[in-house]
Amino acid sequence: MRSTSPDAAARRRFIAVSLVDAIGQGIYVPLTMLFVHALTGQSLTAIGTGLTIAGLGALASMPAIGVLIDRYGGKRVYIGALALRATGFALYPLATTYPAFLGVALLIAVAMWASSPSQQSLIGDMARGIERDRLLAWDRSLRNGGMGFGSLVAAALLASGGGYLAATAVLAAACAGAAILASRIPVRRDAPAAPRAARGGYREVLADRPYRWITAANFLIAFGYTAQAIALPVFLTRDVGIPDALAGIVFALNTALIAVFGVPVSRAMHRARRARGAALGTVVFALAFAAFGFLPALGSGLVAAAAVVAITVVYTAGELIHSAPAQSLSVQAARDHIRGRYLSVYQLSWSLCRTVAPLALGLLLDTGTWQLWTVLALSVLTGGLILLRTERHLPAHAVRGPTRTAPEPVPVPA
Repeated sequence: MRSTSPDAAARRRFIAVSLVDAIGQGIYVPLTMLFVHALTGQSLTAIGTGLTIAGLGALASMPAIGVLIDRYGGKRVYIGALALRATGFALYPLATTYPAFLGVALLIAVAMWASSPSQQSLIGDMARGIERDRLLAWDRSLRNGGMGFGSLVAAALLASGGGYLAATAVLAAACAGAAILASRIPVRRDAPAAPRAARGGYREVLADRPYRWITAANFLIAFGYTAQAIALPVFLTRDVGIPDALAGIVFALNTALIAVFGVPVSRAMHRARRARGAALGTVVFALAFAAFGFLPALGSGLVAAAAVVAITVVYTAGELIHSAPAQSLSVQAARDHIRGRYLSVYQLSWSLCRTVAPLALGLLLDTGTWQLWTVLALSVLTGGLILLRTERHLPAHAVRGPTRTAPEPVPVPA
């Protein structure tokens, strides 16, 4: 990303951190169950239960993460999260007992869930206005591209006989390298931090009714995102009858399109009001879900396969249109002096959805195909309507950013 501003080096370092971080997640996330099973020797049932417990523990840790971000800054917490992940991955081969496995799993889960709000808070400290939106867009694109590349790295390690121990070493090294790169990012803030006595707490965040509404809207819309990984593969192979390989191609196509078009779409969307842009994305989501519901009627031939690809493109368009303004809205609407608490509350909407989605989507899959896609369409559309109704109550700078990049803020020590 070219820039003539003094922050060009900081942006390049941030981009490098995002890419290395995403590659590490791409290696770990798709193979989590197999990865843990091979390293610890625990049964799949025990691993699933342990990962659920770890996820709930990470969910409970989010309020404390917000306090740490506000006290020490997003940069330091993000570095700490990366370092914890490196430590956890390095310890996995030693976690041969169930209590040890639970401890390592909880460590990694907390670190992974702390990464998103701390990284977004770091972006808030580095830039503002359109520059903030641009960094968020680069992070989204690199995250998708990096996770896709990380999946290929994982496949190559396993195919070459390097196995899971090699994957563990690569994961630990990637997280440690990202932590070192992040430590070299100079932090710039709009203003010095408020005195501790003047800082608000979670009571101030919860009293911010518009932010509560956009968080609730995101919880409903997040089911549209989780459906791709949880419900869509089962639906395509079981109900539509397409080959397993094509279901994998759908995920790869979605990842590639977001990596390529994430930044251009974000640039196009910055001219629109953020709440309205995000709501438009939910409409496109709903159209894709309605189309998925009609797929079983096409059979399992070439027509159905072509339709799957076409609908995947529509679904990805909805994700691209929604994600850029929605993420920018969550960061821009947060009050700077307690941004960490705001973003941790917003992250809870994602975390809670990911916790309940496997159960909810599983029940809907067993109920029937049209029920699944109808509920998902209604969920995302309701979230979009909430955003539209909340728009007029949000701060002006959060609804629509400036049309020109704001002047560079005064640097303060990290």
